[in-house]
Amino acid sequence: MRSRCREIYKDWRPQPAPGWHDRLILIDGVCVLCSSWAQFVIRRDETFRFLRIQSPQGRHLAESFGIDPDEPQTNVAIVGGTAYFKSDAALMVARHLRGWAWTRILRIVPRSLRNPLYDRVARNRYTWFGRDEVCLRPTQEMRMRCLDEVALTGVS
Repeated sequence: MRSRCREIYKDWRPQPAPGWHDRLILIDGVCVLCSSWAQFVIRRDETFRFLRIQSPQGRHLAESFGIDPDEPQTNVAIVGGTAYFKSDAALMVARHLRGWAWTRILRIVPRSLRNPLYDRVARNRYTWFGRDEVCLRPTQEMRMRCLDEVALTGVS
């Protein structure tokens, strides 16, 4: 199943995401870079919510898009009923952040050039930025935006 999923999503093009919350970002809760990204988003936007891949719901979301939750090769951002991956996810989120709308121009750079850079950072994220021993312990503000403890499917 996983190899078939990887084959379907190997180019990581945006995919329909029916039944998932809008403005939802799946993050690696033990990755310091991912946690920092979440804090960056929270400071600039009040609508995005987060789900840690280490949670049961996060694993379910990851697996539904062919992502190995034990070795995630991408994050996911669901915006407008569509799931975005890799550099598309980062750019889709950034374009909605206060002061960062200018990043939409970066979409003119082909995905085939953007994603290898994303992949390099993703492969080295623990070495370069660190890894927490336990899953992210959210700040009070982030706790209000984490959906790890609620049922997510069937909700829009």
